Amino acid sequence: MALIRQRKLTKQQLRRIDKQQLDSQDSLDDSLMDGVVMAHYGKQLEVQVTSLPAVMPVQPEIGADDPEPFWQDIALGDIWRCHVRTNLPMLAAGDQVRWTADPNTGFGRIESVKPRTSLISRPDRYHKLKPVAANVDILAIVFAPLPAAAPSLIDRYLVVCHHAGVQPLLVLNKADLLAENDDADTDTNTDANTKALLTQYAALGYESVLTSVDCPENIAESAAQQGLGELKSYIDNKLVIFAGQSGVGKSSLINALLPESAQSVNIISENSQLGQHTTTTSRLLPFNPDDLTQGGIVDTPGIREYGIWHLTPEDIISGFIELAPLSGYCQFRDCKHTHNSKGCALWQAVADGEVLQRRVENLVTLQEEADTKPY
Repeated sequence: MALIRQRKLTKQQLRRIDKQQLDSQDSLDDSLMDGVVMAHYGKQLEVQVTSLPAVMPVQPEIGADDPEPFWQDIALGDIWRCHVRTNLPMLAAGDQVRWTADPNTGFGRIESVKPRTSLISRPDRYHKLKPVAANVDILAIVFAPLPAAAPSLIDRYLVVCHHAGVQPLLVLNKADLLAENDDADTDTNTDANTKALLTQYAALGYESVLTSVDCPENIAESAAQQGLGELKSYIDNKLVIFAGQSGVGKSSLINALLPESAQSVNIISENSQLGQHTTTTSRLLPFNPDDLTQGGIVDTPGIREYGIWHLTPEDIISGFIELAPLSGYCQFRDCKHTHNSKGCALWQAVADGEVLQRRVENLVTLQEEADTKPY
């Protein structure tokens, strides 16, 4: 078969093509505006308008006998449903984007994403890494006396914070339950363990806040909202993601901090002592809807586990800030830090009372998880 010869263009044709491409780019640049991704819905995202385009689209004139066509004006603070260019990475709540809007359809298209200061991701059900929130300043790790705190999950989140470059903040919610159980046998209830956790993490340099909020229907009447002022001082003008076990009161906290957010809250099952999942998609809830630079809260779906298989064992141990410096003193460079590892400096530190045994055990569990293929 004879090869099809490429047609040779004249200089005039090449100049015309270049001019058309420049005119098209200028037109695109004039229509671009800034926005922030507020939520993700499958193939569409919600984007809030944070700047107007250089050239505003003009509504076409309508004839006297013509029906009035659909037209959506562009205004600061409005939220548009947008599609994404196919060559862009997966986007998440908090991403700052450049996009165009089509008032004739009411839809926009994201053309580019600005560089991120941080990105928190997690594997989805298909074992693909999925972004959860971008440009996050603080990850608030929420736990409670009921359901009982899971130190392994807290350690997992601390590793995520370290790897993503996000500041962790421990939030003990439902702190009033500790006071209610002061007279109980602390050897058989979770109070002593919860208080010990706070002390242990404080010794490692992690900051914590104790809060207590009622369910939404009682918020207006309740005077027992403890710690909210201190929590606000930590997260003011910051983009924050709340994470933790289901049922620890993340949505109740968000309702107390942002009553207009109207987050749904479910009552903990008395039989299982576990919370019910209440959030279905990640969404950015701004402190000031008219000024996203003042920060906000990214509310994420309730998860009991947070996959870290995409991290290396070195990434994981670096998130255990008191154990990482010791690993260089192990007898063998490839030490797995299991209890029977010969010459392990971490277990020697446990024997000497310098580090917590559970932290070393959690490290080993997470490293084994990361070293195992997710299929």
